[in-house]
Amino acid sequence: MDGIINVYKEKGYTSHDVVAKMRGILRMKKIGHTGTLDPEAEGVLPVCLGKGTRLCDMLTDKTKSYRAVLLLGKETDTQDTTGAVLAENPEAAASVTEEQVRQAILSFLGIYMQVPPMYSALKVNGKKLYELARAGKEIERQARPVEILDIQIEKIDLPRVTFHVSCSKGTYIRTLCYDIGRKLGCGGCMESLLRTRVDRFCLEDSLTLSQIEALRDEGRVEEHVLPVDSVFLDYPKFCMKRGEGDKLVHNGNPFRADETIFTVESGVCAGAEACAGTESCSEEEACKGNDSCLTVRVYDSEDQFIGLYQYEEEKQRYRPQKIFLGGK
Repeated sequence: MDGIINVYKEKGYTSHDVVAKMRGILRMKKIGHTGTLDPEAEGVLPVCLGKGTRLCDMLTDKTKSYRAVLLLGKETDTQDTTGAVLAENPEAAASVTEEQVRQAILSFLGIYMQVPPMYSALKVNGKKLYELARAGKEIERQARPVEILDIQIEKIDLPRVTFHVSCSKGTYIRTLCYDIGRKLGCGGCMESLLRTRVDRFCLEDSLTLSQIEALRDEGRVEEHVLPVDSVFLDYPKFCMKRGEGDKLVHNGNPFRADETIFTVESGVCAGAEACAGTESCSEEEACKGNDSCLTVRVYDSEDQFIGLYQYEEEKQRYRPQKIFLGGK
């Protein structure tokens, strides 16, 4: 099987545990996950199979959405309730108002500088931060820009606050909870976390490991494996013509922006000249530097997905960006 399956990661499993379990269930080795979730967190974890493993890094970069419960009045070394308590301030937590909580949470909308937690998989000088933390070491971490795209407060039942957040890659929701607590002056940590979406993969469509195992026994797992190219449907689709077109892409070579060797099945041609005046790009200027126009998905003449190609304006050609299917 080649593609992506939307797994519901349950509490108690690491992302690596899920991959190991999936290898046993599907009896295949080439499986990878698309970004770690803490063992106590649960929710959407797209898992890539076969040639789909080439998607792992691309899906890691996608926007993610979560439902989190923030517990005010407590700080821990892990920034969630599984860690050792560093400080408790229930009196200060009891003194904040709902309006103060709302203002503090909403103030994080947009780009803000976030310091990664010590209990994280980030590497410093070749060592993962959580390995240093477990050895009792704490090192200075540089703040990094992250973007909070949306925050919706679901419930305030102090000292707990439930909220939904959509954010850029690299955002730690544990740290967001800690930062909100600091802003309110009472401290805070994350009590629970549910990932509800990764790009187009949503909670409603996710499957637990036991459900996947049952589908395997019924011979129906493949019904739930999304093809690799389903992730790129926003990009224009190019189909190569038999002969020169097929030969070039089967060998992973660039091809010129010449519609004698390909046809545009959907979307628009990526070159600025080709796009000018079309519905998608009414002005020539709109195309320059626009990734959604400059990147195309390429298929051979038999409609097999080859991969992503990017337009090089100077050379007026398309070069391979990521290949998923080679020659025959």
